[in-house]
Amino acid sequence: MTWGKLFIPDTPLPEIILRGSVMYLTLFLLLRVLLKRESGATSATDLLVIVLIADAAQNGLADDYTSITDGVVLVAVIIGWSYVLDAISYRWPAAARLIRPGSLLLVRDGRMLRRNMRRELITEDELQTQLRQHGVQDLAQVREVRMESDGRFSVIPRDDPPVTRRG
Repeated sequence: MTWGKLFIPDTPLPEIILRGSVMYLTLFLLLRVLLKRESGATSATDLLVIVLIADAAQNGLADDYTSITDGVVLVAVIIGWSYVLDAISYRWPAAARLIRPGSLLLVRDGRMLRRNMRRELITEDELQTQLRQHGVQDLAQVREVRMESDGRFSVIPRDDPPVTRRG
C-alpha cells in the first residue's frame, strides 16, 4: 500500500469542487421543479444530499478512485452547498421562496382549484386518496387542501358543518 496514493488527490481540487457544485445545483433545481410531490416526508434537499454523499463516498472507497481525498472533498462540497442554501434561505426571505417553494392551494372552500392541480400534475383521484387518508370523505367538509413544499398534503377541515341545499 502506498500512503501517497491514498491521500494525494488524483483529480485537481478545483475540478472536484466544480463537478460537485454543478451536479448538486443541477439536481437540486430538477428536484425542486419537477419532483416536489414525489419526495414525500423527506425533503428534496435531504434526499439529494443522501444520494450524492453515498455516490461520492462510494467513489472514494472504490478501487478506480485511488485517493480518499477526492471522495472527502466531494462530500464536503455537497454538504457545503446544502448548508449554504439553507443559510441563504434563512437570512433572505426572497431567496427562501426560490429555494424552498411555498405551499400550493389545491382546494378552497370545498372546490378543487384545477389550475393548481394541473401545475403539479395531481389528478382528482390522487386528491381524493389524500383526503381519505386524512379522514375526509367529502370535499364539502374541506376549507383548504395544500400541497406543502415537501410534497405532503395538509387538509384543513371546515369549522362549521356544510349546508345542504334542497332544490
